[in-house]
Amino acid sequence: MYICLEGIDGAGKSTQLNYVGEWLIESGFKVRKVCEPTNSDVGKLLRKLLKSPDANREDMQKVFGLLFAADRLILKNELEKYEENNEIIISDRSFYSSLAYQIHQDWINSLNKYAKKPDLVILIDITPDLAMKRCLKDDTFENKSFLNDVRENYLKLLSKNENFRKVDGSNGENKVKSDIKKAIAPLLGICIGGIR
Repeated sequence: MYICLEGIDGAGKSTQLNYVGEWLIESGFKVRKVCEPTNSDVGKLLRKLLKSPDANREDMQKVFGLLFAADRLILKNELEKYEENNEIIISDRSFYSSLAYQIHQDWINSLNKYAKKPDLVILIDITPDLAMKRCLKDDTFENKSFLNDVRENYLKLLSKNENFRKVDGSNGENKVKSDIKKAIAPLLGICIGGIR
């Protein structure tokens, strides 16, 4: 199973990824955590470019679209191996991030035609105001207006995709953790009665 955490910057994806990983391991599952961009050469280039001051220019958005798609194709083989090994994959971001963050969604969809699609997407939803309080403000995308547009894109994806579940990320860490567990548990045959 391939589970992905999505949300705007500051939503708490990295923190929750670690919590979910620990919980699944304690529940007896083999777990593999992945992040986008990856640590491949393409992923390293992406991380560098994402911090450039002109990262949100339209021409750079097209470059990001291409590079993220390439990075996902590199990751795809790894994901398939993990699944063959009966590992549950939990990921910080997927191709849905490109649909939310970048323009020209039809083009982004076609670029990611061969990317592996998550079985479950947990959208950790927060307001841009809260995101700005949480963000380090060390990249170009961490501005309120831009994050508002991205959040709207995520909410549209939520309404169009049955594999999406929304969790209120403005709650405390423990409540968010509990809500994420409750979204995942039924798919893995875990009883949600004792989840806190």
